[in-house]
Amino acid sequence: MISADAASNVVGIIGNVISFGLFLSPVPTFYRICKAKDVEEFKADPYLATLLNCMLWVFYGIPVVHPNSILVVTINGIGLVIEAAYLTIFFIYCDNKKRKRALAVLAVEIVFMVIVVVSVLLAAHTHEKRSMIVGILCVIFGAMMYASPLTVMGNVIKTKSVEYMPFFLSLVSFLNGVCWTAYALIRFDLYVTIPNALGTFFGMVQLILYFCYYKTTPKKEKNVELPTVVSGNVRGGAGGNVSVTVER
Repeated sequence: MISADAASNVVGIIGNVISFGLFLSPVPTFYRICKAKDVEEFKADPYLATLLNCMLWVFYGIPVVHPNSILVVTINGIGLVIEAAYLTIFFIYCDNKKRKRALAVLAVEIVFMVIVVVSVLLAAHTHEKRSMIVGILCVIFGAMMYASPLTVMGNVIKTKSVEYMPFFLSLVSFLNGVCWTAYALIRFDLYVTIPNALGTFFGMVQLILYFCYYKTTPKKEKNVELPTVVSGNVRGGAGGNVSVTVER
């Protein structure tokens, strides 16, 4: 029979792989932003929330707070670097109003983390107390991270379009929540269970919305110059091209 520790390690490794996919899932979005040199209607909220969430989980998983949580530290450390890269791209291509707002939120998050780290290390002197304090914060802000797409979900319902709610991100969010909920239940870590159970729920809601509004999402059009064909021959010279609208 597989021991609980072995099972949790296996599920944790799978969770790391899925979480890595979750962190990479916005890559097509940021490729689009870089190509257009504009953030369009995309928001920084999910990436700011995820950044803070990663910082808290890294702190939660270090040995002085919650021993034997290396899998939590590794994936969230990777997430920190990836989210920082996304926000850097967002800051480059967003307008001044969005940039100021996002930078203000980021500054508040950094100050908050400094206060949390100093307070916990100085005021709590046992692993149990440190785990409890940081764990409660992880539950609160983990729930906020998973709930951050609610603004996008509201926009989907309002516009009946899923253009700004990528399917792959919603799918991986759901799978990530399921996997880490299973991991937490094996060892019964309440602080990991609660936010990831919420993540499973919100991910499922996003997938439902996607399938409800996918068909009503307006398809983009672009103009493609094609030669006019007459009697099997291509007409050259001036006026030989016509603009044809092609749906993609």
